[in-house]
Amino acid sequence: MAVAGNFDQTHTRKAMRAEMLDAETELALAYAWRDHRDEQALHRLITAYMRLAISMAGKFRRYGTPMNDLIQEASVGLMKAADKFDPDRGLRFSTYAVWWIKASIQDHVMRNFSMVRTGSTSSQKSLFFNLRRVQARIEREAAAEGRTVETHEMHEMIAAEVGVPLHDVVMMDGRLSGSDFSLNVTQSAEGEGREWIDILEDDGPQAEEQISNDHDTDTLRQWLLSALTSLNDREQFIVRERKMRDEPRTLESLGGELGLSKERVRQLEAAAFTKMRKSLEAQGPELMAFLD
Repeated sequence: MAVAGNFDQTHTRKAMRAEMLDAETELALAYAWRDHRDEQALHRLITAYMRLAISMAGKFRRYGTPMNDLIQEASVGLMKAADKFDPDRGLRFSTYAVWWIKASIQDHVMRNFSMVRTGSTSSQKSLFFNLRRVQARIEREAAAEGRTVETHEMHEMIAAEVGVPLHDVVMMDGRLSGSDFSLNVTQSAEGEGREWIDILEDDGPQAEEQISNDHDTDTLRQWLLSALTSLNDREQFIVRERKMRDEPRTLESLGGELGLSKERVRQLEAAAFTKMRKSLEAQGPELMAFLD
């Protein structure tokens, strides 16, 4: 059963009007899907609990994710729950599905909250979805006592309550307090001047280094070509096929083409490399300095 990529108001209203399943009917549908892969039973089960998925999706709207996307992810979680549900364990399907729906939505929210990955461990996920709630409660309690909580103290209290390292709280608070912005935004408030991307350091080679690298590469290429010309035609052919192709040929395939045994081709290859090595060594100190 495919899940639709879009949920408009019509789909939502239809889901809200779906039948309410009693325990016996729900159990029968679960058995029909698990034991017989009855797609009609699966469709009926999913449709009946789509309202639950939509209701849970609505609780995550404050994170800035479009509602359609949240419902889509909730439906994915609902489908996973239906596929993995074991009716023999005596649980209601809705109780089991809640965990899968919530997990699917939370994973999507965290993946898309920022272009910079927020975190993926269970402790980071718990912190992501509880930090602001815990922070608000601590601030309310402090205000009721007529005092304020400093930032470092707040971080320590959140870390202790949520059960995560302090540095994770500091990192997550920073991520949730800011937002991504385009590097093409100008530094000047008037919209003139350099863009932020202009001041980023280029990690690539600088011009002088690039020119030097290109020169060295060209020099090495010339030495290798010179060494290659010291070989006869058959040796050049073997070296090219064995070392200069994107997908090097095997000794066996070359032997078949040249009418030689695999061992003879290996011997010719070794002899060719010996000749090339002698030719390269003739470059003397220049080559050794380059290789060093």
